[in-house]
Amino acid sequence: MPETPAAERAAASGEITVETVQHLAGLARIALTESELASLTTDLDSILANVAKVREVAGDDVPATSHPIPLDNVTRPDEVSDVLTREQALRNAPDAADGMFRVSSILGEEQ
Repeated sequence: MPETPAAERAAASGEITVETVQHLAGLARIALTESELASLTTDLDSILANVAKVREVAGDDVPATSHPIPLDNVTRPDEVSDVLTREQALRNAPDAADGMFRVSSILGEEQ
């Protein structure tokens, strides 16, 4: 994704400016007050500084990870057992049609 001129300037200087935050807010169509601009400028500049510190420490010998401890899914083998028939499952349904549960629509008409 190509960077915008304001983002390029911020990356080159290593600093987030109020103009950069205003530009990004405009792209995102977010209205920000002066205090929000000041706060976000400080926060984003701090985040970039911390990312830079991590980049200094993380060398080629450090693998990228999302979790410090490996995650493994605990699964069990599938076993065939007695299951409900369609008629049994639909027996107590408040509304059913064509062998399926009938529920109210949750999406708008545009779908």
